[in-house]
Amino acid sequence: MTSTTTLSAGLPAAYREGLMRHAREVSFPAGVRLFEEGRRADRFWIVRTGGVALDLQVPGHRAVVIESLGHGELIGWSWHYPPRMWHLGAETTSPVRAWEFDAEAVRALCDEDPEFGRMIAVWVGRVVAQRLHATRVRLLDLYAPYGSGSN
Repeated sequence: MTSTTTLSAGLPAAYREGLMRHAREVSFPAGVRLFEEGRRADRFWIVRTGGVALDLQVPGHRAVVIESLGHGELIGWSWHYPPRMWHLGAETTSPVRAWEFDAEAVRALCDEDPEFGRMIAVWVGRVVAQRLHATRVRLLDLYAPYGSGSN
């Protein structure tokens, strides 16, 4: 199955190129917290190399890893929708090289070019839907009496 949530599958080439003109290369060692639930979402990343675990705080339990992200995948979608607060946490699981984007600058581009904005919204919306599904399945696997049934 081909993912529609990676940058290359999620955005047509012209819009990808427009977005990438605003990228800044960054790197993080393993074990770095990129963001925490409930904090302000003012940037996002696209993984070049390495891995990032998305996690969710569950009252009375340790944080639960919801999904692992790798090459080409979007880290963070909360920057796109009000109230622009992180809904999950994220931590690098290995050294990561990524492209970093200033959320305010990208939202301004979306406002300036409505078609670009629509394509970004569709891509980010696909990511949100996929992450919601992954969260549901993971929580059912951990806490439902019979798991998610997705074996």
